[in-house]
Amino acid sequence: MSLSIVILAAGKGTRMKSAQAKVMHSLAGRPLLQHVIDTAKQLTPTQLTVVVGNGAAQVLPFLEGNQVDAAMQTEQLGTGHAVMQAKAAMIEADQVLVLYGDVPLTQALTLQALSDCVAEGGVGILTTKLADPTGYGRIVRDLGGQVKCIIEQKDADPETLLIDEVNSGIMLLPSQWLLSSLDKLGNNNAQGEYYLTDMIALAVTDGLAIDTVCCDDAAEVAGVNTRLQLAELERHYQRAQADALMTAGVTLADPTRIDVRGELTIGSDSTVDVNVIFEGKVSIASNVEIGANCILKDCEIGEGSVILPNSMIDSSVICENVNIGPFARLRPGTVLADKAKIGNFVETKNANIGLGSKVNHLSYIGDTDMGQGVNIGAGTITCNYDGANKHRTVIGDNAFIGSDTQLVAPVTVGAGATIGAGTTLRKDAVDGQLTLTKSVQRSVEGWVRPVKKK
Repeated sequence: MSLSIVILAAGKGTRMKSAQAKVMHSLAGRPLLQHVIDTAKQLTPTQLTVVVGNGAAQVLPFLEGNQVDAAMQTEQLGTGHAVMQAKAAMIEADQVLVLYGDVPLTQALTLQALSDCVAEGGVGILTTKLADPTGYGRIVRDLGGQVKCIIEQKDADPETLLIDEVNSGIMLLPSQWLLSSLDKLGNNNAQGEYYLTDMIALAVTDGLAIDTVCCDDAAEVAGVNTRLQLAELERHYQRAQADALMTAGVTLADPTRIDVRGELTIGSDSTVDVNVIFEGKVSIASNVEIGANCILKDCEIGEGSVILPNSMIDSSVICENVNIGPFARLRPGTVLADKAKIGNFVETKNANIGLGSKVNHLSYIGDTDMGQGVNIGAGTITCNYDGANKHRTVIGDNAFIGSDTQLVAPVTVGAGATIGAGTTLRKDAVDGQLTLTKSVQRSVEGWVRPVKKK
């Protein structure tokens, strides 16, 4: 059957106390709404629509980037009213699934289970049971266990408040019946709003079969209304990631102190120390050691490599048995061949470091192609930027660069060349020879700073 998914994301989020739209607050490095959209897309709906209202100026560009349709709710008159704004998205579908932009952790498997349990033409409700159901709508059943209605907290009598099975808000409804029945909703309740939950009583009256799936993990259906709730869900999410890693054979020094903010794969027998952050798409092979307080973003780490504490790796490729850090920063475009070494307080960018080459201390290597077996002395800098344009440095195999050297690009250091300490290299260095420079300080009249090439 064809499926239309409607995500409600128009609420004010006043309890967040923020100028940012509630659904745009981040969990695990992604907006809450992004989590819901990603889950919805796994169900391959024929139509995916987000109902926006408050914060629309922030949310609409985000939806365009996700290629998701939007429906506007200019007045926030309840969940039923919000669904009414998305009628156009339901016309061609057999079923409508209603999700919420501030409920980020619902799993696609759970929603599929809900879909599988619903009889053709029937209604499905995702529920959960809570030790403290305060604030939630209660699932009211008859003596036979069939759902009669959903009663919101503010409209419930003392007996109803004792019910621990609550409505998650997530429903699967037959589209044609929903379209014809939405106008029957009233707002005669404590909030003066049009509740989507009142559709259940209408469905009972119309004789529709109502099925439920009770979600064992209440966090899957937990909404975010405050920063405290957001922090609680963040920790729940991160603990789930940690558990999955440990199950796959990864050792975590402390599973409560790891943050996965994207897509992470780690091979077995790798170890991760505390306070490590993974962002974007990160792939780590087996037998890798990652020290404390490292940040890895959009990178690949080869087998047997060691990343010492307080290192940052961004958009880089690290091959096998490489040693990095501590306090190293690898910026985008860095590629380290097997057995390369990047030491403490070394920064690289857009640099290819060859097999077994070493940059051990206090150096900057940018826009560089380095061969194998090269040794870079402490305090070496590739001067790749002339104030307007970038230039490359080429360093041949087995070259030795003395400490406190400046390589003024564009420049080439020949294979086997030795550059004396303190050298400022402005011309190519000959293969296999020692190159030294000595410069007397002077001012150059008429010098003009370079301008950027078009």
